Amino acid sequence: MVGPRDLKSSVNGSRLSGATRRSALGLLLGTPLLSACAGVQQSLSQFSSPFSSSSPPAQPAGPPQQATTAGTGGVKVGVILPLSAAGNAGLAAQSMRNAAEMALAEFQNPNIQLLIKDDNGSPQGAQASAQQAIDEGAEIILGPLFAQSVPAVAQVARTRGISVMAFSTDSSIAGRGVYLLSFLPESDVNRIVEYSASIGKRSVAVLVPDNAYGNVVEAAVKAAVPRRGGRIVAFEKYGADRATPARTVAQQLGSADALFIADDGDAVVAVADAMTAAGANLRNIQLLGTGLWDSPRVYASPSLQGGLYAAPDPAGFRAFSGRYRTKYGADPIRTATLAYDAVALVAALARTQGTTRFSSDVLTNPSGFAGIDGLFRFRADGTNERGLAVMKVTTGGGVAVAGSPKSFGA
Repeated sequence: MVGPRDLKSSVNGSRLSGATRRSALGLLLGTPLLSACAGVQQSLSQFSSPFSSSSPPAQPAGPPQQATTAGTGGVKVGVILPLSAAGNAGLAAQSMRNAAEMALAEFQNPNIQLLIKDDNGSPQGAQASAQQAIDEGAEIILGPLFAQSVPAVAQVARTRGISVMAFSTDSSIAGRGVYLLSFLPESDVNRIVEYSASIGKRSVAVLVPDNAYGNVVEAAVKAAVPRRGGRIVAFEKYGADRATPARTVAQQLGSADALFIADDGDAVVAVADAMTAAGANLRNIQLLGTGLWDSPRVYASPSLQGGLYAAPDPAGFRAFSGRYRTKYGADPIRTATLAYDAVALVAALARTQGTTRFSSDVLTNPSGFAGIDGLFRFRADGTNERGLAVMKVTTGGGVAVAGSPKSFGA
């Protein structure tokens, strides 16, 4: 992959303004897609689970916000967010809008203009926003956030051959021309299973929640473990009753060398406590998890110390957060980086890729791109793959034991 020293020549002299922007510069490194290059995770922090963005909040939304623009470039880009949605969804959308405008400001002389539309948190609003953006000349759509709004946008965009880069975590709505720039559970599972196999942990017991997130993780782990030469020695789902599944798995831990628990901070601690109450000695087995383990509750749990999970390298988000706080006087939501990377990517493609800038061949190049949260690439089916780090749980927080990859394999 093109390295930092090659930045000027590889992107035709494009530069970023201000001090060194390692995160934003990194995204540009993936943009010369025709070169010889071979090749987060927390969900919305205000939502309770990674699939909470699949449905709008129950509270009534406020009045729709007026459409606005940002930038004066000739390439128009639709940005659809639930800016007037109720509660945390609207707050998240505002943070993502700020990040999008921040990317525009940090990319020197971008030839794009953002057409920012409020979908009011509904499929109908999203479809109307998409139609309006396309009528105004948008060549690509960034957003929406809610999974149930994505098909409504895709229906409009496909009639005009326009790609959609959505922020939903629900991979079932990805597809032809609809690409998900989000933190998908499948990437977490693949990375942690790959790493655990590399250190000799190939007999895995699995506990996942009986919900949409658990269903996705189940499919991913059942595919990833045998692919890496391992076997699943126990598999259980749990709902409100964690004790019974925990006892079942605890009885089979003798034949396992790793225990994979996929859930967020509070639930993971509760499951670990249930396993201990069932007689399991968690110190004698390698604990594995997903990026949802990036939680103060996990770090404070004695039972989970030494556990390993896959997540974006936190250094990129820390640098981004510092710049965001300086500009806006507040902290960004965790997934504000998605909006930043989306805008930086389309700005770079607009500068380097000519009339094919947003075509499927360009967007799905196997070399991928490097963003704030590390490498990512779009698959032809619309899902994505991320280059993640492996983190270890300590009382002081997550500590990297394996860095994120510098390039993708074939």
